[in-house]
Amino acid sequence: MMDGKGNLKFDFFDVYGDRLDDRVDVSLKHRELSHSTHEKNFSGKKVLQVNDLISTHGGTYQVTIFPMRHRPVSRFIQVPEGKTARHSFRLPVDADRVERVEFPEYDSLSDDLKRVLSDSSSVEGFEGNTGEVIYKALDDHRKAGLLNVFTKMKTTRFPNDRNAFSYVTSFTRLRAQRFFARVQKELRDEVKNSLASDLFHEVSGALHTPPPGFSSAGSFKTKERYGNLQLSFFSNPETLEFMIDADIDDSQGIEHIFQVLRPIFTGKNTHPYDVHEILLGFQNIDPGYRLFV
Repeated sequence: MMDGKGNLKFDFFDVYGDRLDDRVDVSLKHRELSHSTHEKNFSGKKVLQVNDLISTHGGTYQVTIFPMRHRPVSRFIQVPEGKTARHSFRLPVDADRVERVEFPEYDSLSDDLKRVLSDSSSVEGFEGNTGEVIYKALDDHRKAGLLNVFTKMKTTRFPNDRNAFSYVTSFTRLRAQRFFARVQKELRDEVKNSLASDLFHEVSGALHTPPPGFSSAGSFKTKERYGNLQLSFFSNPETLEFMIDADIDDSQGIEHIFQVLRPIFTGKNTHPYDVHEILLGFQNIDPGYRLFV
């Protein structure tokens, strides 16, 4: 190997940690000098080695990966002089390229989720229906959103060893990014008590509109760097009922976690398939469905 040169090896993975089933174009551009190199139509299942890169003048290259069916990503990487450095990339799927989603059958859902669906007879747009009828009638985006938020709540545990979803009694609205539900009033107590342990922290709930007859009762968010569970509470002072608006608040998370190139958001809510990739890629939480691109 020549003085002032170094090599790089790249591994490509999906959010499950499997070799990337996709073709990629890889571009490397020196940050200060005019040197650049490109590898086109490379199999994401293979290890890519790029030799004789310049390690002087900072030796930093911008590495940009353009897959066919996953999100493009970019990262700055230092080239070691006289050595070979190995780097891995985890690439999230491109939500717009998803061709098929494999969801779990109703019978294989968690008993907690089936219980709440069975007790939900007044879900907006599905009035009079419950359980399996609602689940099967949901379009892919709303089904993905339901499983995303349910799984995140299920893995959010309080010191009493109960999880956040165990306090949900019935759904009232199901959306691609969130759900609205009736809850036991003890959930708000547990969330407020958890502020001391930094499980949740209080945030503004100004963007969360109370349902008719209810008023805002505080909004709280978990403290992960990405993939935060946000619970906005509403109370009815006459009936003493509590409801929540539960969502995973992460409009920029996928960009920062995976170094996804801008622009991927245009003021819209985070796509539920992006949330799927955030939960798997950053928190190792599997929402239980599979995306195929």
